[in-house]
Amino acid sequence: MERMKELIDILNEASRAYYQEDRQIMTDHEYDKLYDELSQLEKESGIVYGGSPTQRVGYTVLSSLQKVRHESPILSLDKTKEPDRLVSWLGGNEAMLSWKLDGLTIVLTYNHGVLERAVTRGNGEIGEDITHNAKYFKNLPGKINFEGELNLRGEGIISFTEFERINSELGDDEVYKNPRNLCSGTVRQLNSKVASDRNVMFYAFTLVKAGGVEFEKKSEQMDFLAGLGFDVVEHYIVNADNIKEWIKFFAEKIERNDFASDGLVLTFDSIPYSRTLGTTAKFPKDSIAFKWSDEQAETTLLEIEWNTSRTGRINPVAVFEPVDIEGSTVNRASVHNVSVLESLKLGVGDKIKVYKANMIIPQIAENLTCSATAEIPKVCPVCGGETEIRMLKEGRELYCTNPNCSAQKIKALVHYVSRDAMNIEGLSEETIKKFAEIGILENYIDIYSLKEHTEIKEMEGFGQKSFDNLVSAVEKSRTVPLENFINALGINQVGLSNAKLLCKYYNNDIEAIISADPEELKEIEGFGEVIAHSIHAYFANEKNLELFRKGISLLNFTKPAKTADGLAGLTFVITGDVEKFKNRNEVKALIESLGGKVTGSVTSKTNYLINNDINSTSSKNKKAKELNVPIITEEEFIEMLS
Repeated sequence: MERMKELIDILNEASRAYYQEDRQIMTDHEYDKLYDELSQLEKESGIVYGGSPTQRVGYTVLSSLQKVRHESPILSLDKTKEPDRLVSWLGGNEAMLSWKLDGLTIVLTYNHGVLERAVTRGNGEIGEDITHNAKYFKNLPGKINFEGELNLRGEGIISFTEFERINSELGDDEVYKNPRNLCSGTVRQLNSKVASDRNVMFYAFTLVKAGGVEFEKKSEQMDFLAGLGFDVVEHYIVNADNIKEWIKFFAEKIERNDFASDGLVLTFDSIPYSRTLGTTAKFPKDSIAFKWSDEQAETTLLEIEWNTSRTGRINPVAVFEPVDIEGSTVNRASVHNVSVLESLKLGVGDKIKVYKANMIIPQIAENLTCSATAEIPKVCPVCGGETEIRMLKEGRELYCTNPNCSAQKIKALVHYVSRDAMNIEGLSEETIKKFAEIGILENYIDIYSLKEHTEIKEMEGFGQKSFDNLVSAVEKSRTVPLENFINALGINQVGLSNAKLLCKYYNNDIEAIISADPEELKEIEGFGEVIAHSIHAYFANEKNLELFRKGISLLNFTKPAKTADGLAGLTFVITGDVEKFKNRNEVKALIESLGGKVTGSVTSKTNYLINNDINSTSSKNKKAKELNVPIITEEEFIEMLS
């Protein structure tokens, strides 16, 4: 099984290099030889992992996740932070001690050796069907050598390494706070390609049922599952005499782990004994969770550092007098964002208590002084550009508004070449990083002189063909609608939709856009003070304007297509699943092509809310009913057009 996993990684890396990066890391003969070896091992073992190239099929896209009732409720565990309680709880019994993984509990069902269904824990009684995603978990077998019905539970997790990689590729308002949230969001995606790209791992921790097979001990069940090809959670048999030593053993491993855990789980090994105990209304009596005690230390806050990331987000970090916690010295802790900073009422000189969350990540537990004197910087510590606070899903965040800030350069270039902007194929984030590192790509103007840098052909991953394709893509992008170029600039609050409104209002008059004052910009329907300020501030910046004028000299702007005006003056909001169209974006494009407007929230200016579920209790439906905004189905919308 280890060899099979190794072969899957090698073959998938070779395919990725060949098909996505235009480079070959092994010959066709070598690839075929390893592929045949993997196929033979799968045939001999009867185990086929979801990520295997022998099983590569098209991805599944769903319109919604189905609700599924669990055969037996999934209860929570009673908890303790006291090792002595575990000693008394054990009595004279042996038990299995394992990690309490911090991810998403998932229930799997196999029939005739094939994965039949994967369901999230949900509320313990009803979960969501995520089978289409589970098939792409990196280490989960899609086929096993067992014909009977098999039902098991385990934890879906994403490693710290993957968490950092994925967050670095997401947009500012999409990043996740921790691996658990990322895993939860990933396995509930409607498009299975997302789960495939994010390397979700599954670790089994409970066998619920194996048709025709009986066990006396839970440790035997773990061995049985491991023999079928499942990765099982790390576990050991313990008793009252050695439980404290085993807790210490696990605690010492935490900092070396690449996954999050929020404690340990202790469950009696004897299955017959467990059955005699039953459950309470909330907890099973045969298991208990041990939570880390979070050793705290008191110290003094010395300063708040503000670090600008390449996305423009400016993160506060607390620097304090060094203290020893959980066997190591710490003197810094992330404060996450402005909301957390304000809730802690921090100020230099404050007496604070710090701890290590899950014994790994330094955090501030409490502020004993609460001076609330920490100042939020008005300028970026890297470039001196103006800062602003934005409300994102994790709270109030501080951002640098200067798109030419060196910390943001890479992200800005990635946005510039994206599909809804200049749509330049071949300039991935990794490629942009490489070009920036060797000094041939400082800003978006440099993209149009890449053809002069023939040394690119000698770089790793490139060749004559790749270079020619890149030059061709750049030249093709020179002819573009003005609204795409405006969007590509990365002006705060100005995506493609607002860029279209801006260009339409000024009839694509570039000079009028450049010289527009905030009061005039606020007159554009849908624009407010924030958007107006962002546009004015951008063009008031001399460096921005210099680059902009160079850019328009290099580009050819297409004339805006004439559109029908059958929906002119009407504002729509679209919510819920659609059936007659591919997705909501297709509905939006149709409305805009007919002169209408699509917004994200229902207001008094909304004319229609399109929602196939008219009786839904969603916030948009409630708001529409409050404001007497008509709620129409797709069918009614199509009838309106005809």
